[in-house]
Amino acid sequence: MYIARDTFHIQFGAFKNVLPGLRAAISQNLFPAAGTKILTDFTGESYRIIIEMQFNTLAEYENMLVNGMKDPAWQAWYEGFKPHVKSSNRELLKLIEM
Repeated sequence: MYIARDTFHIQFGAFKNVLPGLRAAISQNLFPAAGTKILTDFTGESYRIIIEMQFNTLAEYENMLVNGMKDPAWQAWYEGFKPHVKSSNRELLKLIEM
């Protein structure tokens, strides 16, 4: 199992604009439904939105990237999201079963 964690550092004061768009993206199934979490900071660096998605294989993740980003609905949503982002980073993590 793999976890993709995308962290977006949002412009100061932009949460009020970003959250409705994220809710719309979720309702339009623009993110994989199973295992997707939307998180925000409680401590640490401020003004972050973290999107975590789970994938069984790296091929499944790659398929989501290639096909998901081709979707015109996703592209339209992302164009509206980008102006609110100062920076971002992505982590791919392997879940260790205990």
